[in-house]
Amino acid sequence: MYKLKMRTENIADKNFEILSKMFPNALTETITGYDEDGKPIIERAIDADVLRQEISCKVVEGKDERYQFIWPDKKKAVLLANEPINKTLRPCREESTNFNSTENIYIEGDNLEVLKLLQETYLGQIKMIYIDPPYNTGNDFVYEDNFAMDTSSYVENSGQFDDNGNRLVKNIESNGRFHTDWLNMMYSRLKLARNLLTEDGAIFISIGDEELYNLEKIMDEIFGHKNYVTNMIWQSTPGSNTGEDVKTVTENVLLYCKNKEECRFSTLLIQDNEKYSNKDEYFEKRGGYILNKLDRRMTGNHYSEALNYSITAPDGSTVFPGGMESKQEHWNWRWSKSKVDWGIKNGFIMMKQNDEGWAIYFKQYEKVNNEDKPIVRTVPYQNMINIEGANSAKGTREVMELFNGKYFDYPKPLSLMIHLQNMILKDNDILLDFFSGSATSAHAIMVNNAINHGNKKYILVQLPEEIDNDSDAYKSGFKNICEIGKERIRRASKKISEKYPESVYDDGFRVLKCDSSNMKDVYYNPSETQQSLFDTYADNIKEDRTPEDLLFQVMLDLGVLLSSKIEKTTIAGKQVFNVADGFLIACFDNDVTEETVKAVAEKKPYYAVFRDSSMANDSVATNFDQIFASISPDTVRKVL
Repeated sequence: MYKLKMRTENIADKNFEILSKMFPNALTETITGYDEDGKPIIERAIDADVLRQEISCKVVEGKDERYQFIWPDKKKAVLLANEPINKTLRPCREESTNFNSTENIYIEGDNLEVLKLLQETYLGQIKMIYIDPPYNTGNDFVYEDNFAMDTSSYVENSGQFDDNGNRLVKNIESNGRFHTDWLNMMYSRLKLARNLLTEDGAIFISIGDEELYNLEKIMDEIFGHKNYVTNMIWQSTPGSNTGEDVKTVTENVLLYCKNKEECRFSTLLIQDNEKYSNKDEYFEKRGGYILNKLDRRMTGNHYSEALNYSITAPDGSTVFPGGMESKQEHWNWRWSKSKVDWGIKNGFIMMKQNDEGWAIYFKQYEKVNNEDKPIVRTVPYQNMINIEGANSAKGTREVMELFNGKYFDYPKPLSLMIHLQNMILKDNDILLDFFSGSATSAHAIMVNNAINHGNKKYILVQLPEEIDNDSDAYKSGFKNICEIGKERIRRASKKISEKYPESVYDDGFRVLKCDSSNMKDVYYNPSETQQSLFDTYADNIKEDRTPEDLLFQVMLDLGVLLSSKIEKTTIAGKQVFNVADGFLIACFDNDVTEETVKAVAEKKPYYAVFRDSSMANDSVATNFDQIFASISPDTVRKVL
């Protein structure tokens, strides 16, 4: 049996081991301090100069000038992303909807902490990330990540509050760290977010002009400029006839792929059928058509002698490309001679005579391709988003209609979110939004699924930021943003079901709350615990934690999807959790007998998890591995 670590992986340690294997000559030792006896404390490190030379194609001498994007505390932002934390996600059934059956997740907590917790479970699992972070206008807020804490303090507290107890602070230009604080907030989160994307996944980031340039720079660094797709522009506010300044009426959606070579975006159905206005005797089958010139002038290597041939006109005259009576270099037909003969025979070619001679066209039909095979004509998405009524005011009205009050300032409109989701999401794909705000992303997913009978899923993350006491939301009983987001999903679901009564879709969500670890400090630092305290820590689990709390921390540790089906059963009088149809079976009760252990082993789970102190007696503990070895030898056994 192997003891579960029950904490997030130390990414810095993992990166160190990878680099030390790849570049053993860069491995060195350095003095990091001195102990009480004056002896130096030696730690392994990577020699940065050696590493730079190993990955360079020329001699590296000193600090050469190079293209880079630097700001104060950037190195600490990287460290912050890699720092391990002692946190977990605790289920909250009473605030969930359809807890047992839903595949949607709503997480309350600091998104930096949550992204760390999701690294194991959702590594390479997220198809689309959409975030609407603070724009850094001076009127919004940023997360205050505490860089001043040492490692041990950070692991304990995770920098959750500033000196005044605030996790979010107003970022104004006069503070001297206007761009720095925003960049530090974004860098560590985006660095972690990239790990979660599938190889063909993409991230969409709503942003104003204030930090667009800086955001592109850090995205180029984290994702690579080669994975940049476009900056999508949409009109967020109507134009104004007042004022003398140039009014900004647009916002941006910055789009990057995890791996652009693997990423595939959807296309839009052609809505303008009036384009195909011409009709012929084939209309019923082929639909209307438009005319395109069959010839074109070519240059360089694009010219093909084989495509420069004559076609016989209805009057018997000879026509070459370009409407010429004789062969001219650099002119081609688009089709081969055999295909033109087929096109004439089957009504795909049209010839028109004018003052200059004969012009030859091919018909592009609405419902078939140029081989007379059925086709659904589409056009690619464009970086100019042109959706009627898709502005911030519309988003505000959509929320007001659900709550009968202005509970949120300028949420994104549903039509915009549906538009972006349709660009890349397919059935069973997962969307992650870790600045979820009013939960527009979840609302859009439900509408999309209801209309298309789909099964797209979401994970929302939101800090339970307190609401202003003077707001309509607070007066209606809402204390934080998460309460509004969850209630919006519930009310939106009811409205969608009324509009699409025949649709069956997942309208539930499983609420999880980021909290301190379920394990007492002795679990992580047994060497620091005095012998006299052993009796106190006979049970290394905190008193206020439930078996289901433990289950979800185990799921995080083992990489089991948080949306997995969970069944509670009783075996030999003990409560047992069956997760994902036997993939994981866990029992956290005390006084577990051999009967229970055998019953679990007989189900042959991939993982079997018990508490270290839960065995009824020494005999059960001794025989534990033997029981599994004889009944289910392939089961991975874990204890906590």
